[in-house]
Amino acid sequence: MIHGVFVEGGKARYRNRYVQTPKWKLENSTGRALFGGFDPRLTDPSAVGTDGGVANTNIVWHGGKLMALEEGHAPFEMDPLTLKSRGYLNDYRGQVTAHPKLDPETGEMVWFGYGVGEMSFFSPGVAYGVTNAAGEVTRRDVFQAPYASMVHDFLVTRNYALFPILPLTMSLERAMKGLPPVAWEPEKGAYVGVMARGGSVDSLRWFETDACYVFHPMNAWEEGTKIYADVMEYPVAPLFPNADGSAGQRTHARLVRWTFDLDSDSSQIKRETLDDTAGEFPRFDERRAGLAYRHGWFAASQRRPGGSGFDSIAHVDLASGARSLFGLPDGDLTGEPVFVPRKPGAAEGDGWIMALIYRGATDRSDFAVFEAQDIAAGPIALAHIPRRVPHGFHGNWRAA
Repeated sequence: MIHGVFVEGGKARYRNRYVQTPKWKLENSTGRALFGGFDPRLTDPSAVGTDGGVANTNIVWHGGKLMALEEGHAPFEMDPLTLKSRGYLNDYRGQVTAHPKLDPETGEMVWFGYGVGEMSFFSPGVAYGVTNAAGEVTRRDVFQAPYASMVHDFLVTRNYALFPILPLTMSLERAMKGLPPVAWEPEKGAYVGVMARGGSVDSLRWFETDACYVFHPMNAWEEGTKIYADVMEYPVAPLFPNADGSAGQRTHARLVRWTFDLDSDSSQIKRETLDDTAGEFPRFDERRAGLAYRHGWFAASQRRPGGSGFDSIAHVDLASGARSLFGLPDGDLTGEPVFVPRKPGAAEGDGWIMALIYRGATDRSDFAVFEAQDIAAGPIALAHIPRRVPHGFHGNWRAA
């Protein structure tokens, strides 16, 4: 379901619509769940061979199109005003993940897909693609990762693309034995492939580090022969079991900086913790995407790190090292904080943070606006939504 808040003339309107993928249409017509998600054995026989895309993870505006994205299918287009479903954009020639990067200098959308190949979702194949500012796909290449990994996100700088292959592994053979199809397998090691954006996939250089997992990076950039990447790093992948079927650990992420030295003979990644606050959904002023930056924000957990939900919004000043927090009342939870510049040409970080906040006491949600660099002062505006907006994943701002 897509949730839209439309801000105009001092007022806010709210609208939601289901993304009517083939999966949604089939299950809506039968009135029951038919697909097995990550485990193909659980799919109802009547749905075998039917497209199972859910388009439920991110919503991105690029090239004049509003696209709903998820892990293993092509972008699904929505009308930007009515949120009506329009259908798959098949010119992407296959699956795209939910986390493309928009280059603020070229207008390109740089993207990737994983699980590409004969075994589909369980393949170690990874695609790398580029869509130009006009919305035309100009490149799609495929390479083989060290193993089949759930690659939820990746990183892009002005000149490089970075592909984290971390040991949340995928195995059809394991699934057919009744074990978890997706599982934490730290003995596989952790790799990050670094490739020049204009280069061949054959030129990938693989860096290594200890087992860890990242769902979402904040930003990455380069300085001389070094690449820096700020990521929300987990010591162990949460939410998923171990390869033997035993329960996984409940862990929380913290903001960590990875450094890649392209001039060094070493393939090791240097890791440095930037902030110990438990958090997720890191965001920044995306006019600095792929470039050096100063300000970042994320949804934080103060009262129950590693638990479900986020009770705070954090702002970090990466130049001074200062961090400020706005804590929500007990029972309230925030979604992802999204940065909006105050005006075109405003300095980095000069603008607002917008978030959807669930109010536990009344079982409904608010659309909240904060001064981006004064998060601790609390929201400067609230639009009261008279119903609950279910917790979701990602949102973005589209200027009218």
